Amino acid sequence: MRNKGAIRLLAIVFALVSLYQLTFTYVTKKVEKDARLFGAGDIKKEQTYLDSIRGEKVYSFLGLRGYTYKECKELEMNLGLDLKGGMNVTMEVSVVDIIKAMANNSKDETFVAAIAKAKQLQANSQDDFVTLFGKAFSEINPSAQLSSPDIFGTLELKDKIAFGATNDEVLEVLKTETESAIDNTFNILRSRIDRFGVAQPNIQKADVSGRIIIELPGIKDAARVRKLLQGTASLEFWETYTASEVTQYLNVANEKLAGINAASDLSSDVKEEVAEEVKKEAKADEDVALLDKIEEGAQDSLSDLQNAKEIAKKYPLFSKLNPTQRGSSKAVVGMSHIKDTARVNNIFAMPAVKSILPRNLKLLWDVKSMDKGGNFFELYAIKVTSRDGKAPLDGDVVTSAREEIDQQTASAEVSMSMNGEGAKIWARMTKDNLQRAIAIVLDGYVYSAPTVQSEIKGGSSSISGGFTIAEAKDLANILKSGKLPAPAHIIADEVVGPSLGQESIEKGMWSFIIAFLLILVYMFFFYSKGAGLTANVALITNLFFIFGVLASLGAVLTLPGIAGIVLTIGMSVDANVLIFERIQEEMKSGKGLGLAISDGYKNAYSAIIDGNLTTLLTGIILYIFGEGPIKGFATTLVIGIISSLFAAIFITRLFFEGRLKRKSNITFTTKLTDNWLRNTAITFIQKRKVFYVISAIAIVVSIGSLSTRGLNQGIDFKGGRTYVVAFDQPVVVGEISKSLDAVYGHAPEVKTFGGNNQVKISTKYKIDEEGIEIDDEVEAKLFEGLKQYLPTGTTLESFLENNRKMSQKVGPTIADDIRQSAVLSILFALIVIFLYIMVRFSNWQYGLGAVAALTHDTIIVLGIFSIFKGLLPFSLEIDQAFIAAILTVVGYSINDTVVVFDRIREYLGLHPKRDPEGVIDSALNSTLRRTFSTSLSTLVVLLAIFFFGGTSIQGFTFALIVGVVVGTYSSLFIATPIAYDTKLRIQKVIAKKK
Repeated sequence: MRNKGAIRLLAIVFALVSLYQLTFTYVTKKVEKDARLFGAGDIKKEQTYLDSIRGEKVYSFLGLRGYTYKECKELEMNLGLDLKGGMNVTMEVSVVDIIKAMANNSKDETFVAAIAKAKQLQANSQDDFVTLFGKAFSEINPSAQLSSPDIFGTLELKDKIAFGATNDEVLEVLKTETESAIDNTFNILRSRIDRFGVAQPNIQKADVSGRIIIELPGIKDAARVRKLLQGTASLEFWETYTASEVTQYLNVANEKLAGINAASDLSSDVKEEVAEEVKKEAKADEDVALLDKIEEGAQDSLSDLQNAKEIAKKYPLFSKLNPTQRGSSKAVVGMSHIKDTARVNNIFAMPAVKSILPRNLKLLWDVKSMDKGGNFFELYAIKVTSRDGKAPLDGDVVTSAREEIDQQTASAEVSMSMNGEGAKIWARMTKDNLQRAIAIVLDGYVYSAPTVQSEIKGGSSSISGGFTIAEAKDLANILKSGKLPAPAHIIADEVVGPSLGQESIEKGMWSFIIAFLLILVYMFFFYSKGAGLTANVALITNLFFIFGVLASLGAVLTLPGIAGIVLTIGMSVDANVLIFERIQEEMKSGKGLGLAISDGYKNAYSAIIDGNLTTLLTGIILYIFGEGPIKGFATTLVIGIISSLFAAIFITRLFFEGRLKRKSNITFTTKLTDNWLRNTAITFIQKRKVFYVISAIAIVVSIGSLSTRGLNQGIDFKGGRTYVVAFDQPVVVGEISKSLDAVYGHAPEVKTFGGNNQVKISTKYKIDEEGIEIDDEVEAKLFEGLKQYLPTGTTLESFLENNRKMSQKVGPTIADDIRQSAVLSILFALIVIFLYIMVRFSNWQYGLGAVAALTHDTIIVLGIFSIFKGLLPFSLEIDQAFIAAILTVVGYSINDTVVVFDRIREYLGLHPKRDPEGVIDSALNSTLRRTFSTSLSTLVVLLAIFFFGGTSIQGFTFALIVGVVVGTYSSLFIATPIAYDTKLRIQKVIAKKK
């Protein structure tokens, strides 16, 4: 093998990178274990511990650089919602509301009718709403103009839509404005998510215009998430106090709290309230044993205090809020550690403290931390100047905002323009607040508080403050978000409780461990301690590389992802099997061990690359068209294929080369497996019509069942809501269905899920309606229908908290998108595979045979799911995971088929004058050992996942098991015979023409 040194170096670097990335996961788990021990079951104490060390260095890699807990957390391997628990939300910005707002809610008949028709068209179209609106408008009244004063020719849009502009020009402006609104909504949601305190949140724009997908691992309060995410953005401009104007009040508040127990002028209820607060603060300090910075002027007087408890008693406010130095003209009155911000809020909300502070004073936190570690946040003093308590200026007046670079200072700044009304108020505010700060506030957090240098007339301003380009861009986006005309609505959400997550991860890991051990045992048994042991070392190395790459890329590991890794390991055995079988053939032809190994690798490359490349293409298509868990599965599948190829081809070769150098003997079989399927003589081509009949019957029965019984379409495709509910005692699904029929007006689908005391309920009740109140109504009716099966005294709140392990909502629009993406995935995969095989084998008949076999496999798997629908003790739902299974079957089957085709091509090249039928039969028989080993090892893996992987993926795994069996059959008995018959028929047609 050439370049052994380079390959060895690459393997070492690969291993070190993987080790480096995985150590962050180890460190965070260790820190969190310490937090659990410290908390002793108290979640608040546990979180306090983690907050206290958030910015502290907890790890150093080889002494080169120290990492804080926060940095380690960002670099650890991400666990998906099904493994960690949490919430997945799909939100959609209402483009309809945006267009209406831009037209000032026009009552023009053509406009109103076009909006209504576009809504109808959207249900069955993938075009964006603006395009559909344009089509509808032209169809309803071809002569109508969108630029007319009654529609979009408004005063607000005069700078963007010229008088007499064509409809196409107006539509382009609408598209630009709606995209801008979506971007602004994305920025607002990202800002809100950042304040959730969620570790490793994920927020991204979906391929469908207007959609935003949010993943919140660890979130338990779904109602709070829905309320916060769906709230309308509120951008405001506030006048401020200076720190020197507020400090005296803070001092009085601190003194009053400190002497609360001795005060005689307070009522007993206030005493108890404050005393309890002081006691709570002192206890927290005593537990954490951490004192933040306090006011420099008070430091000397505190130096003689011995512990945090005494400090909290004497300085109950300043031990949590480090006050700004006296005499400061800034609007910042102090700063606190992140763990203390909620406590400071509680102190200022106490009646005893509120009575001291000015009535027109509001205290708001900065949205960003003042230090790199993300530990300390500043508190701003906001001045309320209006009688109604509202901001003097809100975001509606902002017409544009953009980041720029100051040519003189080369620093980033933000340029902002306002409309006429806003410009007048802005001029007054800036005139009255010279050399004072004006706070820019969004959703109750201060994003910037620039100091006014001079009166600003005309509404055009420049905001500077030592911004980076990224910070200036973020602020510009925030300012633009103030004119957001429509909120985002949740169109799909899924809540996975921690108990389900724990169950999933335990079962997923057990299936993984068992499957992996079975593969190691099988390889050792079939290929002896020589080659088998080497293959096992490669498999372990491959596993290490896969997890290392996943951690490096920041990929999210989900339960389908674990299934993808396990399946990849099972399929990666194929490369080793191909190599080992080739080496054995070379040795049986009389070659020495060294030459046999060299030629074995060389001759196996073609089949390995072709087989894995087609599977890789399937994985890439799966990733491009898939959503949610499908992407997680595809990610691990693609990474696993690449990693397994490196391990099987190069790692094993390095081991063999090392043993050859030491003149060690290497065995590739055992006595029991040496002659297994070695000299078979099955006449595949001669018996092809028998298999045609068998397959035709299976396909007809499958199509018949699909036409009559149909498929059990999951919530992903139908739209609706599903709930998984656990009971104390076994229940009868028929009775549950009748009880819910009485409250919903229709009998929802109810089925056992995991055990006879747990059911999965799917309902379409009010699925077309949106809003938190609708979600609450559906859940309330669910509780009403199930109340008779619950323990006496169960309340709605306790039912939702303790009994509902998972809920999922999918609107009909998103269900349509998923259905279309699924169909496109399969069709596109078939087309790509056909083209690849046609080009690779320079023969379109091979491509036709492969695609025919894949179509055959897909129809039969669908047919089996239809035939056995409702007859098996586990769910056979057609959902996103099932589509992932179908595409995996396609990838596996094509891998098997391509290996067979590769051997046929080789044999036909070696024996061009022999009867093609006999040559093809010989080629197929020569692949049986490899087909047996690969199929059996893959089935072993899938059976382990099926029995030990948990209820949630049994249907997914069942589809893979059926697919592997059917795919192996079609590779041998369908793909090759069809390619042979097609070629034979064409030859006969050509012969007749001659």
